[in-house]
Amino acid sequence: MENKNIINIKSTPKDVFLHLFNILTFYISIIAFIVMCVQYINVLFPDALSFRYESISSAIQWATSVLAVAIPAYLLTAWLLAREIISSPPKRELKLRKWLLYFTLFVSAITILISLITFVYNFLGGELTMRFFLKILIVLLVAVAVFGYYIWELRRGEKKSMAPKILAWTVTVVVLAGIIGGFFIVGTPSEQRERRFDEQRVGDLQVLQGQIINFWIQKEKIPQNLAELEDSISGFVVPMDPESKLPYEYTILNPLSFELCAIFKTSGQDVGSFDLFQQNWAHKTGRTCFTRTIDPELYKIERMKEMPTPIY
Repeated sequence: MENKNIINIKSTPKDVFLHLFNILTFYISIIAFIVMCVQYINVLFPDALSFRYESISSAIQWATSVLAVAIPAYLLTAWLLAREIISSPPKRELKLRKWLLYFTLFVSAITILISLITFVYNFLGGELTMRFFLKILIVLLVAVAVFGYYIWELRRGEKKSMAPKILAWTVTVVVLAGIIGGFFIVGTPSEQRERRFDEQRVGDLQVLQGQIINFWIQKEKIPQNLAELEDSISGFVVPMDPESKLPYEYTILNPLSFELCAIFKTSGQDVGSFDLFQQNWAHKTGRTCFTRTIDPELYKIERMKEMPTPIY
């Protein structure tokens, strides 16, 4: 009679809400944790062909934000579910709970299988780099940990254990360590803000350089000051420093050379995601100047294109 009651136990709306919310926050947290670890690996082992600090920083911010919200929500619902099961042990046999647990095992098993296949494929192809190995290892370890825990959860029955509490504290410590470690790898929020300001400064200098070159193409001379670049027809306005709102430094060195300077808050090899005219915009912290020299032979073709075609 007792077994029959366990089999026929019905899920209440509260049970459905708690189980679905718990598993959803769990999946989101796992994905965010893997994304965070993978991006840390991208920073520690950069790939010259695909490294873009801006996208990496954005991905880390997203993962950190998700973990900061989803992990507490997951732990809270896990605690509430544990209380429900303690007060009503037959709820351990809810069909909804079993379906979600077995589905999680299925996803974990498939993830382990795909990770191993990817590892073997790249190993045989001779493309097994340290950054790739670490990424596969992270995904594999997380999938194995999830699979192992939920197998244990299904098999333990009604036996009391301290494992869930230990797991909760372990997850909390690991996530906090990952978030704090990110401050040392990619910088604090204030440092991220300073980098974005520097990205804007590099972008402004690139625009000014392009306008100065275009000015020379049109008038065969460089402007005496940046104000000459402003055009009411095109709507171009000389940009200012995004933080201090002061004008950028502009110095004429000779009829074909000029210098653009800005005060940077961080040091970077390539702050901008795209270097206009393939110029080098590496800078140090503090005042940094970029000297540019116009090659008349290089730009004379552009100047000839602008000349009107004679009519005979």
